[in-house]
Amino acid sequence: MQIEIKNLDNAAVGHAELPDEIFAIIPRQDIMARVVHWQLSKRRSGNHKIKGMGEVSGTTRKPYKQKGTGNARQGSLRAPQFRTGGVVHGPVVRDHGYDLPKKVRRLGLMSALSQKQADGKLVVLDVASGATKTRELVAKMKVLGWKSALIVDHEVDGGFLLASRNIVGLDVLPTMGANVYDILNHDVLAITTAGLAGLKERLA
Repeated sequence: MQIEIKNLDNAAVGHAELPDEIFAIIPRQDIMARVVHWQLSKRRSGNHKIKGMGEVSGTTRKPYKQKGTGNARQGSLRAPQFRTGGVVHGPVVRDHGYDLPKKVRRLGLMSALSQKQADGKLVVLDVASGATKTRELVAKMKVLGWKSALIVDHEVDGGFLLASRNIVGLDVLPTMGANVYDILNHDVLAITTAGLAGLKERLA
C-alpha cells in the first residue's frame, strides 16, 4: 500500500510503502479494548488504603457487660458499626496489573494502526525535527490542521520534544513506546519514515 510522505510544512516529499499485514488488517475492536484495559490497569498506582477493625486506634476493652443493660451485645468499639470503627472489606494496597499474551498485544497494536489508516488519520512524515520553539511547532500544526496528534519517531529529537511539551493535544513517542491507548486517544497518528521502519521491525 502506497502512502504520501509529507513534511511539517504540509508539502508532499515522496511516497512510502505500508505493509498490508500491519496497516491493512481488519481492526479487532475487542482486542483493542482488551489491550487498553490492560494498559490502564498497569498504570493504576494501587495505593488506596483504608483501615480495618484491627488497625484503627481505640481500646480493646468491652464497652459494657454482656447482659443486663438492655442494649445489644458489643465486644469492641472498633467494630464497623461504630463511628470510630474500622471498615469491612475496604480497599488495600495492591497491584492491579495482570498478564496479557504477547500475541494479543501485537494484534491490538496492528489493529490500532489499521484503524487509523482506514479512517484516513494516518500521516507519514519525513522527519520530526527542525522546530525547536513551541510557537514554531504550533504554527506548523495549524498549517497541517492538527488539533490532536501523536507523533511516532524511531529516536525522538530532544529539541523537538522540548518544543512539543507545552502543546495541548500533541504527544511524541519513540517507536518502542507506541501503544494502543495513545494511538486511539489522539485524532491523528503521524509516523516518521524512521519510525515506520522501526514499527515494521518491531511487528515483523
